[in-house]
Amino acid sequence: MPNPESRRPAGPRRIVCLTEEPTETLYALGEQDRIVGISGFTVRPPRARKEKPKVSAFTSARIDEILKLRPDLAIGFSDIQADIAAELVRNGVEVWISNHRSVEGILDYVRRLGALVGAGPRADAYADELRRGLDAVAAESARLPRRPKVYFEEWDEPPITGIRWVAELIRIAGGDDVFPELAAEPLAKQRILADGAEAARRAPDIVLGSWCGKRFRPEKVAARPGWAAVPAVRDGELHEIKSPLILQPGPAALTDGVRAIAAIVQAWAARRAR
Repeated sequence: MPNPESRRPAGPRRIVCLTEEPTETLYALGEQDRIVGISGFTVRPPRARKEKPKVSAFTSARIDEILKLRPDLAIGFSDIQADIAAELVRNGVEVWISNHRSVEGILDYVRRLGALVGAGPRADAYADELRRGLDAVAAESARLPRRPKVYFEEWDEPPITGIRWVAELIRIAGGDDVFPELAAEPLAKQRILADGAEAARRAPDIVLGSWCGKRFRPEKVAARPGWAAVPAVRDGELHEIKSPLILQPGPAALTDGVRAIAAIVQAWAARRAR
């Protein structure tokens, strides 16, 4: 008789996702039944919020509630979740903290997570699909007669510029990040503008705001000292990109996130052509 154990799914079967990107990826791969808990900030896919208990924020977690779920793996992201990870490890939970910061890193993350749950071929196909979508956006943006200078603001007080994958997606969408030297810095504290007026001096054509956890206020940016003559302010090119679309290093950024940026860049180019 066949061994019942041979029919058990490969890899971890009770996963707690401490951020949104593993949840979105596992759902995309059809492996959502492995998820037993999610981040309270999860918005993609919408059904996850109805189907899975919410047990963490980004910098904090309900450790007792997580342990009640008997997870055999918890997945998180970056140094910001190091304390959560350490507490779970001390309680005997295996933890994977990914630390990818680039478009290539996101694609590799999809492949690695798929392999971890025994869905390698499906993850490879999904990553290839995401790549084709990025290539299509890049091909369209290559036809622009001019590339706008783009200032991406992740936080306003103090001003924090965009992380590497954001800068890369801006380029794919047809723009040029005005702080490429800071985009390479992995930590938010390393991307704080010591002189907030420097963003104005770089004269961005477009300002994209994604103030994580609160609404972007274009009028507040426009009222900053020295910003009245900035092309983006003069031309009314201050736009919000919702943080769940762009600040999570997962499929959302490579799909809806980059397309949202591309739509703004394409509209800017169309107005310049009139």
